[in-house]
Order: sequence, then structure tokens, then C-alpha cells
Amino acid sequence: MYVMTTATAPLSASAPAPVWARRAAHAIALCAVPSGLWRIAMACGVYVGYSDQVLRDVFDIPGWGIAYVVGLSVLTELAALFPLLLVSDRWRPLHPRVLAPLAWTASGVLVVVALWQLVVAFAVESQTYMSSGTAQTVWGFVFAPLFAIPALMTAVTWSYAKRHRARGQA
Repeated sequence: MYVMTTATAPLSASAPAPVWARRAAHAIALCAVPSGLWRIAMACGVYVGYSDQVLRDVFDIPGWGIAYVVGLSVLTELAALFPLLLVSDRWRPLHPRVLAPLAWTASGVLVVVALWQLVVAFAVESQTYMSSGTAQTVWGFVFAPLFAIPALMTAVTWSYAKRHRARGQA
């Protein structure tokens, strides 16, 4: 006689992600776009508020700094796509027991990084290297969406953990 237990029961599909969580995950990917485009413009030689001397001395542009800022833009956008895994119904490369702690860790790191970036922005970046108030304003507008990412990521992670916890209790 075969007795089905929780250990041998087939895994049922979890509830689909709520619409707000899907929208938040997509918003995270979009929040990274303006700063990435700004960095790529800087690497291409478009004036973004830094003098030629600052670009050479601080960012090594032209030079290896171009690869750094373009690579940082690509890496940032790839990382911003991670929350889409939390709302996907079709593609699940990691088990929820692995993905949920990874997502909570990412949320915590994002909060710390956002706080650190605020300190850098107000203490160093906009005060020292930018050549004009207009450039500082543009810089602020293109980087401001990044500060929404920690809250959005935490909400998407919470939704994912809640859905998969409910599945485990059913």
C-alpha cells in the first residue's frame, strides 16, 4: 500500500504573481535604464557635466574607463532583470528554497547600497566633480529612479516568499 506524505506529494504549481508584483518587477528593470544611458553617453564623449580633465583623471575616459562604465551599465541592467524571475510562471531556474533567500539577500544589499549612494551623491559626486548646477540636476534625475529599486525589490520578494510559503503549507 502506498501512502502519500508531504515528502512524496507532487509539487503543485504556486499561485501566479499578483499584477502589482509583475508591474513592480518590470518597473525595476526600467528604473535602471536612465542611469545606464547616462553612463553610456559619458563613455561616448557626450558632455554630462564632467570636465575633460575629470573624465581623464577620475574615470579614465578615454581609456579603460569606457569599458568600466559601459560594463557597469550592462551589469546593472542584467541585475535589474533578476526580479522578473520572481514573477515568472514559466521559467524557474532555481528552487524556491534557494531563490527566496537569494532575493531577500539582494533586497537587503540594495537597501545598503542605496543608502551608501545617497552619502556619495551628496558628499562627493555632485559637489566635487560636476561643473554646473544644470549637470547636477540632470544627474539627479537620471539616478533618482535607482532609489525606488530597493522598495520595489523588497515588495516583489515579499510577494514571492508569501506565494511559495502558502504553497508549502497547503
